[in-house]
Amino acid sequence: MRLAHCSDLHLLSHDGAQWLDLANKRWIGAMNLLSNRSRHYHVEAFDDMVRDLNALGVDHVLCTGDVTNLALRQEFAFARGKFDKLALGPAGVTVIPGNHDAYVAEGVPLFAEMFAAFATCDPGWEWTAADAAVGSDEPDDLRWPIVRIRGELALIGTSTSRETPWFTAYGRLGAGQIARLKKLLHDPRLAGKVRVVAIHHPPAGKRAESWIRGLRDHGELAAVIAEAGADLILHGHEHRDMTEALLGPTGPVPVRGVASGTYLHNKPERTARYRIYEIAGGTVVSDHVRVWDRELRAFGPKPVTHEQSNHRT
Repeated sequence: MRLAHCSDLHLLSHDGAQWLDLANKRWIGAMNLLSNRSRHYHVEAFDDMVRDLNALGVDHVLCTGDVTNLALRQEFAFARGKFDKLALGPAGVTVIPGNHDAYVAEGVPLFAEMFAAFATCDPGWEWTAADAAVGSDEPDDLRWPIVRIRGELALIGTSTSRETPWFTAYGRLGAGQIARLKKLLHDPRLAGKVRVVAIHHPPAGKRAESWIRGLRDHGELAAVIAEAGADLILHGHEHRDMTEALLGPTGPVPVRGVASGTYLHNKPERTARYRIYEIAGGTVVSDHVRVWDRELRAFGPKPVTHEQSNHRT
């Protein structure tokens, strides 16, 4: 089983966009966002990634959020069209939302509408009203977490996507979703499966603790992992490769972040990329990164520098 992980695509299109769409939608911030991201985030990188994924024939693709910039309908439609070119189809591709996909409140239902096929539970894993949070003053979206079983892989997708105040980009799971995640990780139907938890915001390390950009209930999530465990936690949000861990009942649970799948600037370590995890024998046996070459319009193995070759981990 080969699981490909990408994130933070920020697929930008001006096609069909109208200035009225930005009225009352943090328009000053929106102009900043559009001007900066249009220089550094490249749609053609995702086009090349799709071709690479299709050619490699991976078994499942996971995107951990931020498929859009401003959560406008036109952006979601544009992004959906790009994802539809993946040969695996919705059953073989899982997409969870990021904070940019809830840049405005309308983004939450728009993601649910436009990416429903990529973010649904397998039959028999749906939640009911009895699983809703009790006594919480926050909205509890019973779509999350989602569960998708693919061979040895049990992929559990969460949502930390919420509209936040200006100049913030934090996330929150919420009491209901955390309780349901705990229930899932204890579910005997997942025994023997490789349980991979997908989340947009980093759930471990200093970046998880940031009040501006972090995961507000990272402590509650850490408590669930400490009790119930997991095999791997994958996230995006920080636009860089990251390695952390959370304590599990039998040892550390790896927490891995991936850089943006469409970013190109002057830092090689942040060049557009995605990672492939190999799963076999009930465990994650290896992983490797594929990096974008803009001149070749192709993804390939990450170059190994002399320093890296002498300091492997």
